[in-house]
Amino acid sequence: MAVVAKLDEYGKAAWIGVMVLGFIVFWPIGLALLAFLLWSGRMGCWGKRGPGRWYFKDETSKRRESWRSRHGAQSSGNSAFDEYREETLRRLEDEQKEFIDFLERLRHAKDKAEFDEFMADRKRRQDQAATEGGDSDAESPGGSYRRPPEGGAPSHPA
Repeated sequence: MAVVAKLDEYGKAAWIGVMVLGFIVFWPIGLALLAFLLWSGRMGCWGKRGPGRWYFKDETSKRRESWRSRHGAQSSGNSAFDEYREETLRRLEDEQKEFIDFLERLRHAKDKAEFDEFMADRKRRQDQAATEGGDSDAESPGGSYRRPPEGGAPSHPA
């Protein structure tokens, strides 16, 4: 495994070079190296593409925490700068959360406006049908009304 550790030191370029060399020498070796690179996660290209960071809030926060655990704990050596950086990151996270909340409220308001418009249009159609035809069996908002039989008096349900 000393070879693997040495190639990890050189990075992705070394792994790609060895893989290409493996394809040139004997194609199954190159294919095995490609499978090993993808399986071990050394290429780091799987699972990072998707619909976008706005859809998966939990994954975004997990990635952020993972990044912080790797990079946030490292000090720059200047305590004033470290405090400024932490405060700035905290402020940006708060602004991002407020923005996401704003988008949710905006979506809710838009849905409510569409629903209110639908209900008003529905009521307008019912009123229009009741006034135009007079023959329609549409219920009025004040309760149900049954048309009287020919020549009879109107009856209300009990």
